[in-house]
Amino acid sequence: MRDIFTEIWATARNNKLRTVLTGFAVAWGIFMLITLLGAGNGLIHGITQQSEGRLANSMVVYGGTTSIPYNGLKEGRYIRVKNSDINITATEFPGVIDDVGAMLYQGNITISNGANYISTYIAGVGSNHNKINKIEMLLGRYINQIDIDQRRKVLVISNKQAEELNPKNWRDMLGKYVKVNSFAFRVVGIFKDEENGRADAFSSYTTIQTIFNRGDDAGRIEFTFHGLPDEASNEAFENLYRTRLNVNHQAAPEDQSSFWLWNRFTQNLQMQDGMAIIRTFLWVVGLFTLLSGIVGVGNIMLITVKERTREFGIRKAIGAKPWSILKMIIIESVIITTFFGYIGMFLGVVATEIMDRQFGHSEFDMGWGSESIFVNPTVDISTCIEATLVLVIAGTIAGLIPSIKAARIRPINALNG
Repeated sequence: MRDIFTEIWATARNNKLRTVLTGFAVAWGIFMLITLLGAGNGLIHGITQQSEGRLANSMVVYGGTTSIPYNGLKEGRYIRVKNSDINITATEFPGVIDDVGAMLYQGNITISNGANYISTYIAGVGSNHNKINKIEMLLGRYINQIDIDQRRKVLVISNKQAEELNPKNWRDMLGKYVKVNSFAFRVVGIFKDEENGRADAFSSYTTIQTIFNRGDDAGRIEFTFHGLPDEASNEAFENLYRTRLNVNHQAAPEDQSSFWLWNRFTQNLQMQDGMAIIRTFLWVVGLFTLLSGIVGVGNIMLITVKERTREFGIRKAIGAKPWSILKMIIIESVIITTFFGYIGMFLGVVATEIMDRQFGHSEFDMGWGSESIFVNPTVDISTCIEATLVLVIAGTIAGLIPSIKAARIRPINALNG
């Protein structure tokens, strides 16, 4: 075996260009496959992370602008979500809608605790908001229905906000009264700041309506639902629900612009379809790149056999058996594809790590806050090894075909060739 390795090394040294070209084809195929899969995984992980932060079977309703004249009213009229829309949502669709709440923002808020203060937004919410948006409570509780019914002056803040209000011990903020502008609010809960999105403080939406004279402005409606398993049933419900709200606001029943419905369930279905397309595309491109490496190995081996035909004839003339020639060519193919395949795998892993460092933790402004859309662009080591093994096996098979031909050649023909 040592003699075979020595011979292969000598052949590689004498044919440097051919060896380098073969190795480059192998390494490039593995490198591109791993890099493409890593980039695709980064995008898929980012999309998945965004969707995991919110309850799938939930919907958010925003006011829009009418696009159709109706009952003497012109198009272009802004529709504001009102308390009556909440009542309609909660009472008229019991077979579909479960928990209903609202979310009303109030800006230019200063929350102070003695000499310490923060400037932020307060989001007046319903009791279902933390369930829909999966807010993790560290201490205390979230806004409940009693807070909403009694319009209590209660506040839920993040742990980072609590640290700014009480740098010595943020946990002591639980149960304390703070000033919200000129009003006294009690901190009833502290949630974990996930470092993405806007870090708001939360209170009851009815309290925000009352204290800040917002009237019956409900901001937007949030609710959970059930019994809508596919896009068709969701679309039918959305049309029925929007029509009912349109009637409540003297808008044309068929107007699709008067209310905007963010259906997270159908969004997730569409994202899953999109991710499946991305995965398929990346694998197809990667496999074709891998195939180009296999073809490259096959072509190089064909050239190798042709160049060494006379050598093989001499070997057979002095007594070498066909199997020894076949074994030598196969081992050479395996060594070259394995060595350069793992170089490509290593460089591909390095490239994904560089992508992770450069872009894997970057946040982008999504309009409602900042979120990461490119997360952990890496590939499982098992996938890397499997891809390399596939190329090694395929490269071996590609080298096997010309080697069988070389092993069968008659010495007299080889010497004359």
